[in-house]
Amino acid sequence: MKKVDAVIKPFKLDDVREALSEIGITGMTVTEGRGFGRQKGHTELYRGAEYVVDFLPKIKIEVVVLDEQLEPCIEAITKAARTGKIGDGKIFVSSVERVVRIRTGEENEGAI
Repeated sequence: MKKVDAVIKPFKLDDVREALSEIGITGMTVTEGRGFGRQKGHTELYRGAEYVVDFLPKIKIEVVVLDEQLEPCIEAITKAARTGKIGDGKIFVSSVERVVRIRTGEENEGAI
């Protein structure tokens, strides 16, 4: 099993959720946050004063998938979240050793 963490632009969340749903991935955790990568924020004008916005709004999606679902999952997120502009986000993949469903005690594939 693999855990996929995707950091995307907030307005792309619905597109990514729909793309994942289409390939059979229905469970996910979504967290709102702020951050920056290469774009390093931007400057804005407020009441005549210029200031730097260092941290931009981001959405982090966490999904645990079976090994055979990994590539379709990455492809779906990439296609749905891409705008072609800087700051589209990143996908991180890590191994998952064990999953336990709290309610039933099911483990691993049965718990996903």
